[in-house]
Order: sequence, then structure tokens, then C-alpha cells
Amino acid sequence: MRVITGTAKGRRLKTVDGTELVRPTSDRVKEAIFSIIQFDIPGSKVLDLFAGSGQLGIEALSRGAALCVFTDSSRTAQEVVKDNLKSTGLFSAARVVGTDAAAFLSGTRDSFDIALLDPPYHQELIPAVLPALVERMSARGIIICEHAADEHLPEECGSYAVAKRHKFGKIMLSVYRRTASAAQERNDANEDSGMSREL
Repeated sequence: MRVITGTAKGRRLKTVDGTELVRPTSDRVKEAIFSIIQFDIPGSKVLDLFAGSGQLGIEALSRGAALCVFTDSSRTAQEVVKDNLKSTGLFSAARVVGTDAAAFLSGTRDSFDIALLDPPYHQELIPAVLPALVERMSARGIIICEHAADEHLPEECGSYAVAKRHKFGKIMLSVYRRTASAAQERNDANEDSGMSREL
């Protein structure tokens, strides 16, 4: 597992061993995530909500995010995230919080421009935290959820709605934006698709 690009490009990252619940995001899916948010990253405040090894938040920092908050209830995961931040030289732009996602969201006063969610699959963790998460997003906020393709996530949650979904075999990315922005992004995608068919 490595950092794909940015200031820490090529740096190898530690993984969290010893549990089937920790499943590192593949390079292919990670590339897709950061292709979606590449223009949102510079100077942004990022939340890596189910951090695991911290690879998603670290990728965001490497690409120019101003700050990333990493949350995970596992002490082992917290230490791996800290080690990875130190080895990539990104520790000063990060906070590692030892708590579960729901507790963090209920207690924080921070707001975030980008939220990255990649929890263990088939445990209904994303639908459980989305209502609190949308309340912590900035005006330009974007939420990206990685989940099993057979897991159902809501089309809308509060002021947010699914703008796009991207399927990679058994893995799905669901991209949430504020409702008006989500509708515009879907319309733009439909128009692009129509143009492609005409060409």
C-alpha cells in the first residue's frame, strides 16, 4: 500500500493486521476517489471517519489538503495512522482521534469540506452516521462513501443527495453533495452521456 501522488508520492504505508474488518482500499478505487475530488482538495479540511491505516486521509494531505482529522476506535489503528503520518512527513497537518465515528460526530464542533468513509462492510455503519455527518459539512462539502455494491445507502440524507455512484466489481463509491449541487452534477453527467451516444 502506497501514496499515489503528491508530496508523499510513492511512500509505503503500514497496514492494520490481524482483523478481517480492515480492508485497504485498492489503488484502482483510490485513484477513482481522488479523481472525483481532485479540485476540491487544495486547502480543504478533511475527515477520514473510519481511518483504519489512514491511507485515504494521508492521500488527501499529500495532494494539498490543509488538515485531516482521522478517527478510529481501535488503538492499533490509531498507532498505525500516527506511524504513517510520521513516515510521510504529514503529521503536523493531522489530528488522530481515538473514538468511534458516532461519538466523534456528536461531540465535535468542527466542519469539514471533504469526508471520506470506508468502514467495514455490511454493518450499516454509513447510514447510521450520515445524518450527523451532513450537519458537520461545510457549504461546499462533499462526502464519499466506499461500500459493498450490494449495500443500500439512502439517495438523500438531510441537505445532501447522491450525485454519482461508481461501481468497481463488488465495490461501490457513493458520492454525496448538497442537494442542488448533486442535481446539477447528475444533469451534467446525463448530458455528457447523451453527447457520447451521439458522437
